Amino acid sequence: AYRWLDGELQRISEDHVWEQPGMQHVLKRALGLDQHLVLDFLDGPLREGECFLLLSDGVWATLGDHSIGAILREQSDLELAVNTLVNAAHLAGSQDNASALLVRIDQLGAATLGDALVQLQQWPLPPPLKVGQTFEGWQVQSVLAQSRQSLLYRVHDAQGQPWLLKTLPLRCDDTDAAQALLSEEWFLRRVAGRAFPEVHAASGRQHLYYVMREYAGQTLAQLFQQQGPLPLAQWQSIAERLLRAVGLLHRRQILHRDIKPENLLLGEDGELRVLDFGLAYCPGLSEDRAHLLPGTPSFIAPEAFAGEQPTAQQDLYSVGVTLYYLLTGHYPYGEIEAFQRPRFSQPVSASRYRPDLPEWLPHSLERAVTAVSAQRYETAEEWLLVLEQADRRELSVRPRPLLEREPLKVWQTLALASLLLNLVLLYWLMHH
Repeated sequence: AYRWLDGELQRISEDHVWEQPGMQHVLKRALGLDQHLVLDFLDGPLREGECFLLLSDGVWATLGDHSIGAILREQSDLELAVNTLVNAAHLAGSQDNASALLVRIDQLGAATLGDALVQLQQWPLPPPLKVGQTFEGWQVQSVLAQSRQSLLYRVHDAQGQPWLLKTLPLRCDDTDAAQALLSEEWFLRRVAGRAFPEVHAASGRQHLYYVMREYAGQTLAQLFQQQGPLPLAQWQSIAERLLRAVGLLHRRQILHRDIKPENLLLGEDGELRVLDFGLAYCPGLSEDRAHLLPGTPSFIAPEAFAGEQPTAQQDLYSVGVTLYYLLTGHYPYGEIEAFQRPRFSQPVSASRYRPDLPEWLPHSLERAVTAVSAQRYETAEEWLLVLEQADRRELSVRPRPLLEREPLKVWQTLALASLLLNLVLLYWLMHH
């Protein structure tokens, strides 16, 4: 990988190969080669107009940095530059794979959460908005929700599309609440994808709020209220999509900290979306919020009650309780009230409430909600693999033979029947 700026070529990565003669083609660091993955990491400001170049060794090892720089100086067109690099490598006798990728930074986005928080000083809170009023290009339809630290309006854009405008009540002059609101918007922009609400670009904003798209559908809490415990096929589909979404969050270094059925929306378009980033946490950015006990007590991991720092395992515990509840209507350790100091021993197996479950499923849930965080899944992807590899034919659920499920009862019944038969035979022999 190279950085190309103002006619200067700077190599920003090294090839991880053995230096000994005849060993230069052998990788010493590759995915799966060692128990740990070590990353090269560079940090620095991006500049408009700078380019980044990625080359396979079939190009850089053949041409050398001097020739690569000369070609980039000649060719300002990105497509022509990479084609010239590859062709030059072939002409110079390269027998290896020759690949080149060149990207140019045309424009810098709103850089960081820090930049967003600086704008706090510039933006006043919106005045109370009335139904029918137009505010900064938004047509106010209704007030959807209001609490001490949050105010949610349904609004339409100029095309009549539905959006949600989130701000703070006017009497809320809490700087922490304002920071949390901007953090929430920043997190949603950072995880942009189908599993999360879309945030409006809102370039002409003059007040402290953000706007996200409204989706038709129902939360998983509403779905459960309507139909009770989910059928296995539907549950599996939801579980896989939820784990993919949570995995994406964690790869972006964001911990949600409030995963529960109320914050998961099953859209009419079939997408599952993770809502409400009000308690989300990013290491290094949200340290002032790390000590806050997150979310709803029944979904909080045991170690969070003990005051430990937020981790991915705590999110996966919440996912585990959520999926357990959607399957059984119960909590693995019983419902926990806000004022309780809960004790965690052994979770109740989901098969107690759902005898129809295939054998692997209660085990996978028990691992997710175990009280010892080190014994849980390390990543969402690890758990997803367990779900995807589980025998899908088991989801049609062929009940296991009674002898497998209740061996003791079967043998006790057979022994009792045998004893009765012997008594009848004995009685018959004595009277004949």
